[in-house]
Amino acid sequence: MFRSLKYRNFKLFFYGQSVSLMGTWMQKTAVSWLVYRLTGSAFLLGMVTFVSLIPSLLLSPYAGSYIDRHNRFKVMVNTQIISMLQAGALAGMIYFQYYSIPAIIALSLLQGIVNSFDVICRQTLMIDMVDNPEDLPNAIALNSTMTNLARIIGPALAGFILSTVGEDFCFISNFISYVPVLGCLYMMRIKVGATPRQQNSLWMELKEGFDYIAGEKDLKSLILLLAMSSLIVIPFTTLMPIFAKDLFHGTARTFSLFESAIGFGSVLSAVYLANLQSNKYLIRIIIIASLLFGGSILLLSFASILPLALAFMALSGMGMMAQTSAINTYIQTHAASHMRGRAISYFIMAYQGVIPVGSLAIGILAETLGPKEAVAIAGSSGIVCILVFAYYWKYSVTKNKFSIALDTPKN
Repeated sequence: MFRSLKYRNFKLFFYGQSVSLMGTWMQKTAVSWLVYRLTGSAFLLGMVTFVSLIPSLLLSPYAGSYIDRHNRFKVMVNTQIISMLQAGALAGMIYFQYYSIPAIIALSLLQGIVNSFDVICRQTLMIDMVDNPEDLPNAIALNSTMTNLARIIGPALAGFILSTVGEDFCFISNFISYVPVLGCLYMMRIKVGATPRQQNSLWMELKEGFDYIAGEKDLKSLILLLAMSSLIVIPFTTLMPIFAKDLFHGTARTFSLFESAIGFGSVLSAVYLANLQSNKYLIRIIIIASLLFGGSILLLSFASILPLALAFMALSGMGMMAQTSAINTYIQTHAASHMRGRAISYFIMAYQGVIPVGSLAIGILAETLGPKEAVAIAGSSGIVCILVFAYYWKYSVTKNKFSIALDTPKN
């Protein structure tokens, strides 16, 4: 499971990001709780998520082409520095009790812009951090494990800190967490391949990336599945402060339990994927995981006691993690090498970029119909989406691949 950690660069990346991501989740939990505590508005709760992720929808194709043209490692170092400055500004604002919702939204937007470049850098650098390409799927799975462990520990710490020390400590902790990640990055000895001088304009490369994805039925269908999941299923997490505070009459600690439960399920799923010896069954994993994801969210909407709700949250984390990680692995291992940055940019756009639109929509839906009804619609829609995908894959993608194999001349 841990074979990718034998590579020095990946090990440094893994340890540095582990600390930083914990701080990020502490801040994310604190922001959601703070905004809902100050406003009591599901719409504004969705708005904060919307502005923090919408840049991924608008900028990801551009970021992918930009990163294909430049040194990915240097771009990632710069994004981490800017993120640290953003975290410092937010920490200072909360420390001095300047509770301005517009300022929080503006800083969330800045972080979203930075993340639209940073996430693609980190994903495309994976292959440069492991010497053996066969260990790439393991590195991706370990990276997902690290992310979701942070999702467990970060909110749990945030819940304790919010109810004891105070909100400002969560934001200060995130600011400090960038110190080890920057230290690890500067210790890495990574050699990124020389970026060839581009003859085409950036806009022409954007078109080439779009045409490439549109022409590959398997990649296109997976990206569309992820986009639909991000639009109507994954945004259910936006409503968890409402579930914790209003439906289960809890505190910040209760909210942190919801976040930690979904993180716990995600870790179990990531461990399973990290131990896979073959990528042969990725599509089967995607279908089963998506059914689990949609079904557990649907059941969550009917849960009347907290332990049952947390159990369904853990199951939803398992499904969501397996779905997104398996799609990521499939794209990275099947996309052409010169198109990898642009292919991953469309993955990020479909994943992080579409979530804010869904978060805004589910916030409005929750205020109109109620939070439980909105979550029930999300879960049901997820089940319908994966059934449509499974039918399309069986009767279009698989058939197309079989026809190509028949038409390929034998040596």
